Amino acid sequence: MKKTLVAAITVMVLGVGVHIMDRALPQAAISNAAGSTLPAQSGSLEVPPDVVFQDLQGKSVKLSDFRGKAVLVDFWATWCEPCKIETPWLIELQRKYADKDFVILGVAMDEEGKSAVEPYLQTERFDVNGQQEAINYQIVLGTPQIGDKFGIDGYPTGFLISRDGHLVSTVQGLTSRDELAREIEKLF
Repeated sequence: MKKTLVAAITVMVLGVGVHIMDRALPQAAISNAAGSTLPAQSGSLEVPPDVVFQDLQGKSVKLSDFRGKAVLVDFWATWCEPCKIETPWLIELQRKYADKDFVILGVAMDEEGKSAVEPYLQTERFDVNGQQEAINYQIVLGTPQIGDKFGIDGYPTGFLISRDGHLVSTVQGLTSRDELAREIEKLF
């Protein structure tokens, strides 16, 4: 009887703790190893429109410059294995939806910056439907400050942004190509 009472109290305490933690964590911070897609909810992370990236030539690229286009802002790194799995899908999806004013903005978060990213882009090729292809979407350099603005805590992390600049969903971790395509199609 005493063991049953202790077990019941333990289960109740754990249940209350999980409930409190679930309510305390913002939706944008939830992720899992298999990847998850989180719809934007009221009060969730909004896309910071004032973000300015640097491209590999040192030119400024403003997120607000993409207003009127559907955008996937994809945070990745050259050393990230799940990012390497996702890259062929992104190449294919960029090609598939380009005529619908869809763009992918790849934000390379390597600490070494351009010195790591530029050679990677020049030499890496990805198997896209049996063809070896280079990345076909714009790459910019990220910084820890930009990562903080978006609340990044792992790679890959993507933010799907509507034509009017609102966050539609967040894709955290590696998800399937089909799930990513379904999320992109919601933008049209």
